[in-house]
Amino acid sequence: MSTPSPAALPIRRLTLRDLTACADLSENRGWQREEHKWGLLLTAGKAYGIDDPDGGLVAACVVTEYGAQGRPDLAAVGMVLVAQRHARQGVGRRLMGHVLSLAGPTPLTLHATPYGRPLYEELGFKVTGRAEMVVGRFVPDGTPSAVATRAATAEDLTGIIGLDEEAFGADRTPLITRLPAFSDHLLVAEDGGRIIGYTAAWPNMDTHVVGPLIARDTETAKALVTAVAARTDRPLRTDIDVRHEELLSWARQRGLASVFSNSVMTYGIPELPGDWTRRFAPLTVAAG
Repeated sequence: MSTPSPAALPIRRLTLRDLTACADLSENRGWQREEHKWGLLLTAGKAYGIDDPDGGLVAACVVTEYGAQGRPDLAAVGMVLVAQRHARQGVGRRLMGHVLSLAGPTPLTLHATPYGRPLYEELGFKVTGRAEMVVGRFVPDGTPSAVATRAATAEDLTGIIGLDEEAFGADRTPLITRLPAFSDHLLVAEDGGRIIGYTAAWPNMDTHVVGPLIARDTETAKALVTAVAARTDRPLRTDIDVRHEELLSWARQRGLASVFSNSVMTYGIPELPGDWTRRFAPLTVAAG
């Protein structure tokens, strides 16, 4: 009996029980295992995968929806992975076709690597921006910031959610409410008692990822990153929208080196909603 083609195997919903298999698949493609991140994505989003008859997963991806339940305003596609031995057999295209079919009229966004971008362009995604990943040990300049920052409290959550929706352009409540448990540090910036920015720092392998980073202006974003750095001994990592040239240049001066660049792509909308001038970095490129 012949073994079915990987592109013909059934696609199913993945759950938290598949976390190890998802992490194995990441490792198979030369990515870090990122089990902490997978845990968030598998619970906050809808994951899809194809089982390998020999064990593990042939492929996987995650779709995180934002907006009203059942009527999302936007969905982010991430962690689109195909096992090395099943690459270039149409598996990724089939999985993305499944995602597009389920999405219907819901606009989509994703961060594409140079390797994945040609496929997404063939499927109708358009490049609308770029994000630069920077990593390194933050070196403070010793200059006190004029922007007040502090650890967030439970009472701040409503304000954080409201500010996030204004900047992101869609309601991310199910994701944002997970940040206190998911992150090691959740900080806000204030002006006159009003929240003007926030960020989280969450553990990923040997780094702390800074994201989301939502701020009124660049000085507020700098203050939040500096405050995060003062609270951790780990290197920092974040993905900065390249339109924020001043923040990107400052991060490099403070010891964070550019290591990777992703294309921000959209499907069904000409550009992302919200206010990009206040949206400095995503929670993760896998979920926006």
